[in-house]
Amino acid sequence: MPPPGGFDRPVGVVRCVIVDDNRSFLAAATALLEDEGLPVVGVASDADEALAAVPHLRPDVVLVDVTLGRESGFELARRLAAAEPPIPVIMISTYAEADLAELMQDAPVLGFVPKSRLSASEIHRLVSERPGK
Repeated sequence: MPPPGGFDRPVGVVRCVIVDDNRSFLAAATALLEDEGLPVVGVASDADEALAAVPHLRPDVVLVDVTLGRESGFELARRLAAAEPPIPVIMISTYAEADLAELMQDAPVLGFVPKSRLSASEIHRLVSERPGK
């Protein structure tokens, strides 16, 4: 059996991990994305859980909430981007994108999706627009 993230995955399938400190949101987002055909291979509720799980799960992208309790989702994004290999990140939040514009400008992320617009098509769009893709 090939490892997760192996080359026998159907073309165009994007596997993700969701990191959010709200367990209800994790369940709802997982159900929504999987219903839309986007496999959610794992969830985490804080940065430590995410950093421990992501290397083994080998997702194509990690969806990170801007605020993880007392932790910064942007700090987690920086740590994932500095990993070897770098892990692509999409920030998610209940905040409006305009409220986060300054933080997003310098963040090593693919983009931002408001939680109210979270969908497999938005994730696919941002992943497909990734430089070097």
